[in-house]
This record gives sequence, structure tokens and C-alpha cells, in this order.
Amino acid sequence: MSRKTLRLPAIEVKQSAGRTLYSFAVNGKAIPSFATISRIKRDNDELTGYQRPEVLSHISEIRKYIESESPMIPNAVVIAFDSRVKFEPDSDQENNADSRSGKIVIPIDTEEHNEDKPGFIVDGQQRIAAVREASVASFQLCVTAFVANNVNEQTEQFILVNSTKPLPKGLIYELLPNTESVLSTHLHRRRFPARLLSQLNSIQESPLKNLIQTPTNPNGKIKDNSILKMIENSLSDGALYRFQGYLDDELDEESMLKLMMNFWAAVSRVFATAWNKPPRESRLMHGAGIVGMGFLMDAITDRHRRIKIPTAEQFAEDLLPLREVCSWTNGYWDFGPDKKLKWNEIQNTSKDINLLANFLLIKYKQLVWSKRQEPSGSKNPNQLSIFGAAEASSKQ
Repeated sequence: MSRKTLRLPAIEVKQSAGRTLYSFAVNGKAIPSFATISRIKRDNDELTGYQRPEVLSHISEIRKYIESESPMIPNAVVIAFDSRVKFEPDSDQENNADSRSGKIVIPIDTEEHNEDKPGFIVDGQQRIAAVREASVASFQLCVTAFVANNVNEQTEQFILVNSTKPLPKGLIYELLPNTESVLSTHLHRRRFPARLLSQLNSIQESPLKNLIQTPTNPNGKIKDNSILKMIENSLSDGALYRFQGYLDDELDEESMLKLMMNFWAAVSRVFATAWNKPPRESRLMHGAGIVGMGFLMDAITDRHRRIKIPTAEQFAEDLLPLREVCSWTNGYWDFGPDKKLKWNEIQNTSKDINLLANFLLIKYKQLVWSKRQEPSGSKNPNQLSIFGAAEASSKQ
């Protein structure tokens, strides 16, 4: 193995209790020798990494600029190091000083696998790639670094650095479940719904497994934001609300997931011919359909409120009468006098979502709630065959 040590002049800055930053300059072409990019991916349904793929057109533009006359890149790249990287203060520095000069010591092993390198690039991926490819002998880059052995801390810093930039929201939402630190109010509010989404998309028995489109599952049929809206609505004042306490550790995540999996299992069978299709072919898989059906999940759960979680059979029994009035894949939605829309004219707008949700709730009240007074959980003679009947061809 070829090992060496890179020693660079640096400044150590104690920013807050337990938080220390290191600022130094280094030839950008040398950075790939000690730092790598942890690209976001899934390994056995577990999310790993946190970086977005390189944007080639942007890299090309930066490279051309670097190759021009008198280029300057003033903003620093951000690198997270593990504990193998050390800071050696100059001998005349005070230990308790808020900042002090010295040397940052970075071990380099040229035969090391990328994932074993001591540094991970948190911000500046494209700038580093541009310097790497530029036809210049060297190009000094400013670096701000911190030491974090935990990949969760690296992920949190990646989110905080990039949340103010045009980073895909889906990528941030998919990363949120892996964070624990204090984030902005908006991100904190979406962290738990994002965790539920991740579970629904990965649990083996979930009817939504791999159906939700995310950066690591681009072939999913249902937009992640539609599922997030459905979950957030229910957490706010719907079926999922009753499974949460006043504190985060009082959230009954298992019951929430069970309820949603039972409901969507019933939906997938009652509306089988509209299920697992692209949104352009089925409004059930469309944002309006997902959010509207979420309100229906809340209403059915409320009708069965004397039990903790309705079974998939109970959800299916309540959904079956609605099959004749839903036009998910063909026909027209009959919203009342002079208000008919072709099945695919429903759009993912607040107006159309409310129109569809109100239609589903009114039809549910008319066809199911007002006609079924038997106690929740009582046996219906046809209940055991409900899924078989649901899979028959129907108008959707």
C-alpha cells in the first residue's frame, strides 16, 4: 500500500460547544485522494449516502471558467472528516483560544476504496469535479471541514447546507428520516411524515412498496409529495392523529403504518384495474386521487372508531359501494348539475383535490355510512369474499 500524510496550514475555529471547524486551502486536484462523494442509494431497502449525482453541464461550465484567464472561486467547499484526521496547533497557541493556527494532518492511502477515505464531500461536489477535469496544473480551493464519525451528522450538515439552494425537495425529504438534530420548522414538521413514507415504500408487506417515486426509486408510480400530503392531512386532524401523543416519543408509528397498509391494500383490490398504473392512465395514482382517498381513509376509520384499526376487509367492504361512482381510468366524474369532468380532467390543484375529496366523502356518506348501522366489527355474510368480488371488472 502507498501511504502518505498531507500536512496543510489551517485555522481551527471553535464555533460553539463541541463544534469545531477547520479552514484551509488545498489543490483541488488533490481532494479526490482523501475525500469522496457518498451518493444517495438504497442497499437492501436501507437508505445510504446523501449526495446528489453530478450535473455534467454545470461541471462543464465551471471547468471552462477555471481554464479561463484569472478565474476565482471564493466560496469554500465543505468536507466531513472522520477521526483519522488530526489538527496540530502551533506551539505558541493557547488551548482555550476560540481560534488558533496550526496544521491539519490528513492520511492518504492511494489504494484505499472510496468509501474508506477519511473525508466525505458535503458541499462543493461539482466544483471539485470541475477542478479535477480542468486542463490546469493546479487550482487552490478553500475548504471548511469538520470531524464527524457518524454519517447521520454528515447527512444533517448536507441538508442544512443545501436546503437554501435549488436542491430537489424529494431528495431532502428522503434524507430527513436519517436525521436527529434540530432543523428548520418546515423540515422538522416533515421529518416524521417522511419516515412513514419511507416505511410504506420499503416494508415488504406494504401495498405501496416501491410504488412511491423518490430520488432512489425514480420508477415509482405515485409522487412522493402526494403521499406526504395524505399523511400530513391525516396526522393533522384525521385517522393518524389519534395515534400521536404530545411528545415525539409518544408517536405510535406501528399502528399508523398498520392502518395505512390495511387501507391501501383494500384500495388496491377494490380498484384493481386502476391500481399500479401511471398517473396519466389512472387518477387513482394521481396526486388528487391519493390525497382524496386519504380523506376517505380518515372517514372510514372514524366510522369504525370503536376498534383501534379497521382490517383490510373492513376497509374493502366500505369502499366497494364507491366503485360504481368512481371514474379513475375512463368515463366522467359526475360532480352534480352542470359539473361533469372527463376522468383525466382532474388536476393536481387545490380546487380539484377539494372537489374530488368532497365527492368521495359525500358518496361515502350516502352509500355506506347512512345505510350501515351495524356495530363496527360485526360479521357481514359476504365479508370473507369481499376481495374476490372487488377484483371483478367494474366501471372505474
